Amino acid sequence: MPEPRITNPAALLPEAVKAINLLYKETHSVGLPASTLELVHLRASQINGCGPCVDAGARAAKKNGETDDRLFAVAVWRETPYFTDAERAALALSEAATRLADQADAVPDEIWAEAAKHFDERELSALVLWIATTNLFNRINVTTRQQAPQNWG
Repeated sequence: MPEPRITNPAALLPEAVKAINLLYKETHSVGLPASTLELVHLRASQINGCGPCVDAGARAAKKNGETDDRLFAVAVWRETPYFTDAERAALALSEAATRLADQADAVPDEIWAEAAKHFDERELSALVLWIATTNLFNRINVTTRQQAPQNWG
């Protein structure tokens, strides 16, 4: 495993952490199920190859009652029966918003419309901001080669 390139930037720039914490607090305050937010965080982190976020996200979800079946299946959510229609819509939105360069219409109307069937405008706003925040975490960690902790005991 390669060594981190630098200390995590969040540790070096504490004012940035305050802004990130405000995003976290706001996106988690609108009433979206915490499990939905955890699933989209985990899926975006898997796509981006962010070891610390996949590790921490799966552990946090498990601690908050998520089942092994669902956690093990997030990467193949389309092929498993473990997720609600609303969760599937959120996961599809998370994938599209994370893979912006993969297609000309990065977030197709069908994906947005499906999400809008399950979430109101405030919830959609929080979901979009949470996906973007997750991608921020992922990009910081991957760019600087941050590692998942090895002392979880």
